[in-house]
Amino acid sequence: MNEVQRPWYETTMRWGQTNLTEIDPERYDHEHWERQWTRTSVDGIIVNAGGIVAYYPSEHPLHHRSPYLGDRDLFGEIVDRARGLDLTVVARMDCNRAGERFFAEKPHWFCVDAAGVPYRAAGRYISCIHSPYYDEYIPEILAEVIDRYRPDGFADNSWSGLSRDRICYCRYCSASFTQRAGAPLPHAHDWSSPVYREWIAWNYDRRIEIWDRFNEVTRRHGGTHCLWIGMNSAQMESQSANFRDLGRIVQRTPLVFIDHQRRMPETGFQANSHTGKLVHDLMGWRGQAAESMAMYNHYMPSFRTASAPEPEARMWAVSGMAGGILPWWHHIGSAHRDRRQYEIAPPLWSWHQGAQRYLVDRQPVANVGVLWSQHSFDVYGRDDARMVAESPYEGMVQALLRERLTYRPVHTSRLADVLGELDVLILANVGSVSAHDADLISEFVRRGGGLVLTGESGLYDEEGTRREDFVFAELMGATALHRHHGDRRLPETSWEVSPAHTYLELLRPGRSESQSHPLLDGFESTDQIPFGGRLECVKVTTGRAVATLVTPYPAYPPETAWQREPATALPAAIVNEPGSGRVVSLPADLDRCFGRGLQPDHARVLGNAVRWAARQRIPVTYEGAGTVDLHLYRQGDRLVLHLVNLSAAGAWRMPMHEDIPIGPLRVLIDAETAGVDWSDQPLQARALVSGLELAKSSTRAGIELELPRLVDHEVVTVEPQ
Repeated sequence: MNEVQRPWYETTMRWGQTNLTEIDPERYDHEHWERQWTRTSVDGIIVNAGGIVAYYPSEHPLHHRSPYLGDRDLFGEIVDRARGLDLTVVARMDCNRAGERFFAEKPHWFCVDAAGVPYRAAGRYISCIHSPYYDEYIPEILAEVIDRYRPDGFADNSWSGLSRDRICYCRYCSASFTQRAGAPLPHAHDWSSPVYREWIAWNYDRRIEIWDRFNEVTRRHGGTHCLWIGMNSAQMESQSANFRDLGRIVQRTPLVFIDHQRRMPETGFQANSHTGKLVHDLMGWRGQAAESMAMYNHYMPSFRTASAPEPEARMWAVSGMAGGILPWWHHIGSAHRDRRQYEIAPPLWSWHQGAQRYLVDRQPVANVGVLWSQHSFDVYGRDDARMVAESPYEGMVQALLRERLTYRPVHTSRLADVLGELDVLILANVGSVSAHDADLISEFVRRGGGLVLTGESGLYDEEGTRREDFVFAELMGATALHRHHGDRRLPETSWEVSPAHTYLELLRPGRSESQSHPLLDGFESTDQIPFGGRLECVKVTTGRAVATLVTPYPAYPPETAWQREPATALPAAIVNEPGSGRVVSLPADLDRCFGRGLQPDHARVLGNAVRWAARQRIPVTYEGAGTVDLHLYRQGDRLVLHLVNLSAAGAWRMPMHEDIPIGPLRVLIDAETAGVDWSDQPLQARALVSGLELAKSSTRAGIELELPRLVDHEVVTVEPQ
């Protein structure tokens, strides 16, 4: 490699993967797939080498070959074809399980329960990540593939071993854990036990050891740029369940491979743009993140060889691109009766090639940060982390989208670097906050920053132990009472019993709209809004309550549906202005409630909280009918704006059947908040998808753009002429 040539992981912008099945050595059509590589303008491919099934004649006696391989070397043939087209080649591995023959030969390399019974999945035995399977066998396979085929790198699918819901008691786990902890392996999942918490930390550390070990092997045999990259998810639940610490992993790689092939019903397409922003927050925006995107029907249930509905797969891909994700088409098997799937990627991947310069190497423009912490997810969320920790976070970012507010995810390790770029920081029930991070956040507020806190944020220390009071009590102007009303989950009850039939009373001094706090903007015609969630009981000290809890009353029969008791004095929303800062505390879990029920009133309160804390400094928003996912970036003195149309009913209930265009939209950009100084220069605004020059007008704050029509997505560049 000469000095000016950049490594493959910096230059490969579009990917393709034909995920081989055992029968494919008999039916793989080289000409078909070469045409597909060309039609989709890919720069690199991911192709199965080995692990569960070998697609080359491995010399290792326990490496199971495809029974249809015969004398062929399918992997080698595909590598040669790809090299002929000057494509990057990444060898796919899947090293987490093996069959009967391997188990019979090395039974002690596989996971067992406390009674010594092997753990199995899909008829295979799960290899233990603490055993020589990972320390010796997989490194031998990596070395064999490199020495024979010289791939650019490796992608590994289910590399992280047995998940957290089960404990392995094999000889290697027992010896390793006892040496580290001075105690035997835990017998149960018990977060109150120091031994169990050490088991959690030990497992996280082992995944990092494996990451480093495999990369040492690939670099030793394949050179500095031959990387082994394990697949990761940006969903905290998945990462924690598999002991994959995304923060530590991303520090170790210039390229992240994401396994997030489709949306989930509760999060929508916008989860993919969020994934891109979250990963880039950790690795920086000069690093790259590529995501496997299913071209097959990967829904509920999955149909692995049928085509995805084209609008569904396309919208998932463009949402990822809006968050800075590189596209990667993915088919299961090399031959399909349903050939519609081959037509999904070509137009979009080709568009990506033409617009590539605007889609990478840029910085996000967002003055609102949403804090996330995998550590809090573990030690605070514990065995109910999905409901306790992840659902408030997801509900918050959903509400910001609905309120037309842009944001950026902020990992706790990045606080010191990022706080200076923000006007507002949001903690959506981040229960565990270290004293160090609390000091950083408190100083941010004292300097004039805005803070929005929900639920139990900051009530637990770094070990997940409940504090005597919120670490932010002084900023909140409130103190914890250590009890709560309501539940995180909707109770399964009949009409006759309605414990979630609760409301929030909106407080206006003297019922005067002129004295109403901006948190209540938009509620001029009501004194109450629905609630139905959990409220953490607090006592106001120096803050001001602007809403309180109305306790449950009957919902059925309708003759009994009237409020018996006056509103309580228990605060549901509190505002405070400590020093130069602004703080909103929401003991009522409106974020979790919105993620579950999508009540517009809940989103309005959350949006009002952010706008007030930000002093109305909003870098970009839009006017017009519809729901649009906005993402603004800066490239020097150029702004790049992504708009993804989420207005169709299918955007909120999968799968999506068709596009429903909207428009016109008026986009408003605040130049100062966006960090650009155009100083009365003539500007041009171009829409890269529709090819239009957009009408624009200057305002005192910045610029207004007129987008006549938005079908699925648009990318707008604004820059001096």
